[in-house]
Amino acid sequence: MTSDRPLLLQVSAITKAYPGVIANQDVSFAIRQGEIHALLGENGAGKSTLVKMIYGLVKPDTGQMTWRGAPYAPTAPRMARAAGVAMVFQHFSLFEALNVAENVALGMENPPPMKTLAAKITQVSQAYGLPLDPARMVGDLSAGERQRVEIIRCLLQDPKLLIMDEPTSVLTPQEVDILFKTLRQLAAEGTAILYISHKLEEIRSLCDAATILRRGKVVGSADPKTSTARELAEAMVGATLTPPERAARRDWGGGPAALEVTGLCAASPIPFGTALKDVTFRVQRGEVLGIAGVAGNGQDELLLALSGEVRTAGTMVKSAGVEVGTLGPAERRKIGFVMAPEDRLGHAAAPDMSLVENAFLTGGVRRGLVKNGFIDWPAAGDFADAIIKAYDVRTPGSHVAARALSGGNLQKFVIGRELSQSPDVIVINQPTWGVDAAAAAAIRQAILDRAEAGAAVVVISQDLDELLEIADNFAVLNGGRLTAPRPVQGLTIDQIGLMMGGAHGMEVAHVSA
Repeated sequence: MTSDRPLLLQVSAITKAYPGVIANQDVSFAIRQGEIHALLGENGAGKSTLVKMIYGLVKPDTGQMTWRGAPYAPTAPRMARAAGVAMVFQHFSLFEALNVAENVALGMENPPPMKTLAAKITQVSQAYGLPLDPARMVGDLSAGERQRVEIIRCLLQDPKLLIMDEPTSVLTPQEVDILFKTLRQLAAEGTAILYISHKLEEIRSLCDAATILRRGKVVGSADPKTSTARELAEAMVGATLTPPERAARRDWGGGPAALEVTGLCAASPIPFGTALKDVTFRVQRGEVLGIAGVAGNGQDELLLALSGEVRTAGTMVKSAGVEVGTLGPAERRKIGFVMAPEDRLGHAAAPDMSLVENAFLTGGVRRGLVKNGFIDWPAAGDFADAIIKAYDVRTPGSHVAARALSGGNLQKFVIGRELSQSPDVIVINQPTWGVDAAAAAAIRQAILDRAEAGAAVVVISQDLDELLEIADNFAVLNGGRLTAPRPVQGLTIDQIGLMMGGAHGMEVAHVSA
């Protein structure tokens, strides 16, 4: 029972407001030593702002915090780290051209000599089941190994509270098991963990307690181990959830392909990226092909090649039998291609442009937003407003800059913008990355609706439950190579996890069938 443990952090009546939005309002909760505490909430609920205040990145307007009974008001992360608070962010902050030890040193106030630090990294990483070679270049590491670097950097600070934001989004199921074993070991040693995730089954498996936020306010608490994932999700959104509905899966063999990729090879334009090697697949109208893989195995490169941002031989990519490999993004949009990349802030959306301007950037061609050579701004505004309404994007209005939205709300806007263009071919990388359960269900339903309307859909995702839910056929991208697509029915998470880890071949997929 964690209720018997001493209080570590007490947050009392914290409020933080920004122009047009109250991020946190009168928030109170407590974390005890050795407790794994979940922070749950839909997109825009205020989770990120709250943990930023705990970590010293944001100053609260009102309220107070106490740390082991003493006033706690960090004005910078170094003050939080000095008190014993460490944080692993959702987006890694690593330099690919430096090795592991050099990256760890950059995150320390007073790093020891490099030889001493390397030995310490080896010792700590092995002690917690996260082995790392301090001399390896970060650019050569897998996504899971890069996360280990972030965690070890935190553990070297001997934290009393470790904050983790969506830590399993880039991991295989086997790597998740290793991470959870490490976190349980830390908790047993007395380290408290504040855990943010939209993967509710993970919350139920790992966490001792949960605080639930909705629109900036605490609306309740829960014992994840005695609550169902549906109960937690409905507490977060304050409504009954409706799971996506789809037509019965059918055999997609033999029909004409809306999208056909044959022997696709392409060098990566991304530093330390992964080249595509003889990627071959076909998707018919109405079909959803799910492509899984650990981050960094060619997913971004595949989207770049399909979108036209990276040109290929014309024969490598065909749409309805027409060669399109040499066409650029705008030309592909004209014939019905729409794309949504993983990087929503910078690649899918221009951070400092308004939502109206961002709606025009990719919707101008298919939505007819240019008249006689001039942008039809009223029509672009109507388009942006329609996306905001249809996809429940939480924002003061379409005039705000993209960077002002929470990550999950910007994701809803980007996906809505693409699916609202009556596409014939849809390629989406990480469609529900960082969005809450209700928004994820809505996005998946919208994808299924577009497929039902006749679009050929490729969904690239690290969320295996998502792919099993919406895909008809399934393949794994590993090291730039794609396994032969096979029907989703009959696949298990364990089989897929082995394939994602690099075990290719149909014999692996059938190993426990």
